[in-house]
Amino acid sequence: MDLRRLPRPDDLLILLTVARLGRFNAVAETLGTTHTTISRRILALDKQLGGRTLERSPHGWELTDLGNEAVAAAEAIEGTLGALANRITQSDDALSGLVRISTPDGFGAGFVAPALVRLQRAHPLLNVEMLSATRKVSQNRSGVDLEVVVGNLDVSNAQTIFLSNYFLRLYASPQYAEDRGLPLTLDDVRQHGFVSYVESALQVAELGHRSTQLPVPRSSFQATSIFAQLEAVRRGAGIGLLPNFLVVGDPTFLPVLPDDFQRQLPIWAVARSESLRSAPVQAVLEAIRIEIADRQAVLAG
Repeated sequence: MDLRRLPRPDDLLILLTVARLGRFNAVAETLGTTHTTISRRILALDKQLGGRTLERSPHGWELTDLGNEAVAAAEAIEGTLGALANRITQSDDALSGLVRISTPDGFGAGFVAPALVRLQRAHPLLNVEMLSATRKVSQNRSGVDLEVVVGNLDVSNAQTIFLSNYFLRLYASPQYAEDRGLPLTLDDVRQHGFVSYVESALQVAELGHRSTQLPVPRSSFQATSIFAQLEAVRRGAGIGLLPNFLVVGDPTFLPVLPDDFQRQLPIWAVARSESLRSAPVQAVLEAIRIEIADRQAVLAG
């Protein structure tokens, strides 16, 4: 066998990472190298294979037919190297490497982080990066292995997995209720302060006040962080449109007009098919599902 005619295994593994993340910059960050190096290694691989493995699309880099064949070989190499590493370290733990996940900050802190911590305890060779982002699903695959998003989806070239529903409801602090009183009808909301997302910076319209058809409030406190909104409501800035799972059972938040208003939103996981074939990504997804199942009452509360 002429080894000079074979593609380099490390180049195949780089291609596999590009297939999972969709962007050279994200691959460079993950592998600790540069965009230029990634581009050069892919070009070298294309030359050895005699054709293009990737083509650019509006959704990031996509595999050609040749690229799909090369990725299948790369996945086999990845599995073999993982098994070898486990034997060398005398470990049965097949989960190692880095998984990057994007998630809204509230759901990320409440559900994703506990799931990932539990998974890492069982698999200490696994590294995770959790990026907080409250946005629509990325159409160019934003350089992460897995995206968690809320609201309605418009997705191409990726797989979507339904995780759960949750509710947005109205809440106020006991001190605000004592000082200002609470609205008796939805129309009365116009006489109160209102706490929600910054509408001009909001990608997921369903999370904002404008989409609720509630009347324009007397004043507003808007923040891009859900935790800033929670603190604003707690300190009496007004009535907040908040995820139920962040405040359920907390006596510092009072439900406002619970029989008259609520909004149910879905939570989804989105990933490229190449990412979903990765054992660490599968394990992360399953850990999140377990966390949701164990605490479904909180999401429904």
